[in-house]
Amino acid sequence: MKHARTLNAIEILELIFHYLTQVSVLRDYDDIINVLADMGRALTSSDRCTVWIVSDDKKTIWTKVAHGMDAIELDINSGVVGNAITKGEKVIIDDVYQDSRFNPDIDKITGYVTKSMMVVPMYDNDNQIIGAFQVINHRGEKGVFEERDMERLMLATTYAAETIVSARLANEIEATQREVIFTMGAIGESRSKETGNHVKRVAEYSYLLAIAYGLDPKEAELLKQASPMHDIGKVAIPDAILNKPGPFNEHEREIMNTHAELGYSMLKKSERSLIKAAATVAYEHHEKWDGTGYPNGLAGEDIHLFGRITALADVFDALGSDRCYKKAWDDEKIFALFKEERGKHFDPKLVDLFFENLDQFLEIRERFKDEF
Repeated sequence: MKHARTLNAIEILELIFHYLTQVSVLRDYDDIINVLADMGRALTSSDRCTVWIVSDDKKTIWTKVAHGMDAIELDINSGVVGNAITKGEKVIIDDVYQDSRFNPDIDKITGYVTKSMMVVPMYDNDNQIIGAFQVINHRGEKGVFEERDMERLMLATTYAAETIVSARLANEIEATQREVIFTMGAIGESRSKETGNHVKRVAEYSYLLAIAYGLDPKEAELLKQASPMHDIGKVAIPDAILNKPGPFNEHEREIMNTHAELGYSMLKKSERSLIKAAATVAYEHHEKWDGTGYPNGLAGEDIHLFGRITALADVFDALGSDRCYKKAWDDEKIFALFKEERGKHFDPKLVDLFFENLDQFLEIRERFKDEF
């Protein structure tokens, strides 16, 4: 594995998504925290990462995970971590034994020798501190952390805090999965200068079409939750191509088209129904009814219904929205294209259902319109 400090922005995002994908298929709270700690360690090239949680009564802090250690509970004012949490401060220390805040008791208990340390508090949506990420002993030649490491750990805490809050308060990991899926989809879109409302609209359109097609509400809801991941593979597409303000040349188009397979590769190993559905959507939403799509040239009902539905929902929203390479189309032009592409790009039954439910599509678009 490459040293964290050598990773570029795209590789950092890929690393984060690697761990968040693991989180999204987990049900056990301890396992979730464990993966988040692995993410913190990987992003900072540290020897150990500990996720500290503030107790409900806010009198103690405890670890669910400390690499190489059992769970520990301490007074909230204890040590460097307690100090960082109570003061809401980020901390970098090159030699903890030269810092008066350091509590050496844990080293005495475990036999581990702590040298360098970095601590970043975690906040919930109400800006209340809920815990902290602590990384220990940088594995680099100098053995100390730098500001770049701090920035990456702060990035990790942003995702970790939201996941922890969802898991702790809701106590339903499926809700956490859905939130992670949506967050990942929205972040993938944001790299291509899209708004989070794009994935919201596509999700709502997909649900509407699924119900109209005759799917039961449970299946329709599954598609709604999976559809935000349709373009997650774009996270691995270079910015110069992703945000090019004009048409692609042949080479650029080939690179852009790889995002379907890249997204599928990120998700395909999961056995969870939500992630499997997201993998299918990512893989097949650029296939076309007449077999001229990509990546596999599937045709007709060989294309999964989830892919066919998301294809129409995504194109409708894309055409009706401003993008870096075009202005939004007016509705009549979009409707004319859909009629022309019935039985070519799109499943003809879905096109008919689109027009039969047009008022509801337009209501969704208005309800989740972009705000600039």
